[in-house]
Amino acid sequence: MKLPRDLSGAGLVKVLCKHYVYVRLHQEGRHKVLQTEQPVRHRLSVPDHSPLRLGTLNALLNAVSRAQGVTKDDILEKL
Repeated sequence: MKLPRDLSGAGLVKVLCKHYVYVRLHQEGRHKVLQTEQPVRHRLSVPDHSPLRLGTLNALLNAVSRAQGVTKDDILEKL
């Protein structure tokens, strides 16, 4: 599946909080820090840019897919 080219950091945060049980801990400058305890503890820093660069988005999706045990395509379907 192709990566969306118009996804903002805030949009990605909403999807991760809604579908993957991430909780927004705090914000440091223009980066939102998320954390989940399910299935393993995972902390993630998402830049609050609009739109996210493709390399940044790809790296974030890879990190979430490894931590959650799902494929990157499963995450992309929820975007």
